[in-house]
Amino acid sequence: MAERILYKYLDMKGGLAMLEHHNLQFTNATKFNDPFDCHPALFDYSNIPATPHNWPPAWFIKLKGETDMEDLRNSTWICCFSKVYDSLLMWAYYNGHKGICIGLDEEAVLECCHYKFLGLMFPYAAEVKYKNIHTKLDYFKEHPLWDELLTTKAKEWAHEQEVRLITKDPVWVHARRDIPYELYEEELVDGKEIRHYPQLTGECFKSIYLGVNIFPKNKQKIIKVAKKLNPTIKIYQMTLDPEAFRLKEEIIDD
Repeated sequence: MAERILYKYLDMKGGLAMLEHHNLQFTNATKFNDPFDCHPALFDYSNIPATPHNWPPAWFIKLKGETDMEDLRNSTWICCFSKVYDSLLMWAYYNGHKGICIGLDEEAVLECCHYKFLGLMFPYAAEVKYKNIHTKLDYFKEHPLWDELLTTKAKEWAHEQEVRLITKDPVWVHARRDIPYELYEEELVDGKEIRHYPQLTGECFKSIYLGVNIFPKNKQKIIKVAKKLNPTIKIYQMTLDPEAFRLKEEIIDD
């Protein structure tokens, strides 16, 4: 089976840091920009099943359903990728075409994450499904619910063609943990603010795509660091297609 490449769009600072530290950032599912992302409101909890002797009571069953999905969201950490490297929109709002896009071997990445991870569930890959969020699923009839909560987004995001690496209650034994810089001075920090950084091997990094507007000095920095990390990595310069509103890649020879 052919390898699947996952793509990570980054600004110059983030891209250089990812290559230098050769790691991934896993973020809690409650910390995404889209407030609907992984939200328990994606489900309908009103069709409560009948129980013998009316116990437990209906209000308790409904509350437990909502609480279970909220707990799942709180205990899940995710790293996001795209299936494409040439999205005009992704290049625009991630780095203004001045950064990079990194291509990673999915199988090799998962192998590294499994090695760095200690817990009851290894990270796994899942593709995001795009639909109208008001078409709710019946919590008490639809199974499994896990992926429906963690991989359902509004159709407005479909251009991202997102793939997620997902893990629950991570306990990283060989990965750095960190919190956002702006929270360093806080005495008490919500555990959901913690980010996890499992390290990858050089073989995970298959390709680098340089933005159309990348600065020449930054281009040379990226090439140098990328080749040091993986001498066989393929590096491409993104260019404008003169025949259409799309991007084209041109390989940079050694």
